[in-house]
Amino acid sequence: MGVGVFSSLLMAAAGGLSGLLPFGAPVLYGCVFVLVCVAGALWVRPAELFAAPVAAPLAYTVGQFFTGGPGSGLSGLLQDVFTGLALHALWLYAGTLCCLVLVLVRRVLIALRHRREQRRQPAAA
Repeated sequence: MGVGVFSSLLMAAAGGLSGLLPFGAPVLYGCVFVLVCVAGALWVRPAELFAAPVAAPLAYTVGQFFTGGPGSGLSGLLQDVFTGLALHALWLYAGTLCCLVLVLVRRVLIALRHRREQRRQPAAA
C-alpha cells in the first residue's frame, strides 16, 4: 500500500503542476511518471515487490485527474482523463515497463542472495 500512496501523491502533484503550465506539459508529466516508477520500484519492500508495477498505472491515472483540461463537469473530467490516457500511453507503458524490469531484477538478486546463504549454512554447521 505504501508504494501506491507514494506514487499516487507524487503523480497528483505532478498532474497539478502540469495543469498549471502552458499546453499541459505532457512531456514533463511523462518524465516525472518514469522517475516515480523507478523510485517506487527501488523503494518498495522486498515482500511487496510486485505491488509497484501494479500501482504505477493507477498512480498515472490519479495524476491525470489533476492535469486539467477544457472539459467541465464530471463528464468533461472523465473525457479529459481518458483522452490523456489514450494520447500519452507511451509514457504509461514506458514507466510501467521500467518499474517491472527493476522489480524483476531486484527479485532475482534477492533469490540469488537467499540461495547463496542457504548454501553457506550447512558448511558452517
